[in-house]
Amino acid sequence: LRIGYGYSDPKLASLLNSVRPPFNTSTLAQTAALAALGDKDWVIRSRELNSTGRLQLEDGLQRLGLETTGDKGNFVLFSLENAGTISKSLQAMGVIVRPLAGYGLPNHLRVTIGSEPENARFLEALSQVIQ
Repeated sequence: LRIGYGYSDPKLASLLNSVRPPFNTSTLAQTAALAALGDKDWVIRSRELNSTGRLQLEDGLQRLGLETTGDKGNFVLFSLENAGTISKSLQAMGVIVRPLAGYGLPNHLRVTIGSEPENARFLEALSQVIQ
């Protein structure tokens, strides 16, 4: 199941809703999401894991001399030269990041915050491809 949500100004929400595809989530995904959000302990643990993972990634990227942007969400955005080539090299190593050239950010990649071992694997792979 996959689902997402947004928290925004009502005007922005209306704009986003105008381009949202119909039937973009299933009833089962919506039911599961509501149940998850109702589990306060799970929500707290998820926030803590996201915060800890973000710090791990930001610290690791900083040690590699890379700058991150923003501090919200379940991903880290960072900039580097040759982002498209780096993305392909990481993918060949089984590590998937999102290149953002299509969003007007040709020198940026986005990595989803994962578990401690997943984040460590990403940072190790990245250190190999940028050196």
